[in-house]
Amino acid sequence: MVRKETQIPYFEEQNISTVIGDLEKELSGVVKGMDEVIFAAGSGGDTSDQRTVDIDENGAKSLIDASVDSNVEKFVMLSSMGTDQPDSIPSLKQYLKSKKVADEYLKSSGLTYSIVKPGMLTNDEGKSEIQAKERLNKSGKIPRNDVAKVIVQSLNSDILKNKEVEILEGQTEIGLALTNI
Repeated sequence: MVRKETQIPYFEEQNISTVIGDLEKELSGVVKGMDEVIFAAGSGGDTSDQRTVDIDENGAKSLIDASVDSNVEKFVMLSSMGTDQPDSIPSLKQYLKSKKVADEYLKSSGLTYSIVKPGMLTNDEGKSEIQAKERLNKSGKIPRNDVAKVIVQSLNSDILKNKEVEILEGQTEIGLALTNI
């Protein structure tokens, strides 16, 4: 799903079909005919609290509702570490609260889901090696590339079926790390 028509050619060049949609608008038909949905949107660090709620909470809930209505088989949510203690990071407080509300909404939706909770995202080159547990009880960072690989693997297997997982950079190959959850 893309918001702007100008984004479509990039995906068409890679043989990827797209639909136009906006998390701040009606989404009822946007996932019709799809088997799997990944919610990887984020409001960004410089948005207002209200825009964070609109995108990370209400936009996610709207896409979850559309997925339920369209009988989507699996929904993967990109969330964040720290949602269990949003007050611990004042600058991310509203973001973490909104992510937690969306995570809980997904868990109660009846959809088969995976919730992926990375630490601080970096643009470092991924190594395809991570640490992964339902609760790591520590903070750290992880390359975006490795997060994307975790999300894709969670689509294609039952490893993270109806589970949440926290992930950080590590020394265990992604598939093995996820199998051990």
